[in-house]
Amino acid sequence: QVQLVESGGGLVQAGGSLRLSCAASGSIFGINVMAWYRQAPGEQRELVATIASGGSTTYRDTVKGRFTISRDNAKNTVYLQMNSLKPEDTAVYYCYADIRRNRGASFYGYWGQGTQVTVSS
Repeated sequence: QVQLVESGGGLVQAGGSLRLSCAASGSIFGINVMAWYRQAPGEQRELVATIASGGSTTYRDTVKGRFTISRDNAKNTVYLQMNSLKPEDTAVYYCYADIRRNRGASFYGYWGQGTQVTVSS
């Protein structure tokens, strides 16, 4: 079994900061891409940021310069530092990871349970 457990969400005023964490545990041989998605009420889930195993990153345009994704490969953990938060950042944030459970297995996508981020104006 593989689990992704998120933490760090909450309520913050506009302009504030939050740091999300997501730790993968269980039978893990390797992790490729890790990512953060978000879903606002009534909206589709959207990609926020990705980070490859080597550390290269991508961001959606609306968070560039405000959010930073990072990972600790030794801890199988991905982080999302969110600064200068805006009310439109309000959403449930989900982490995602491409995980290989053993040497002979293919990579498979796993999701966390989601953590609520609410930004008040």
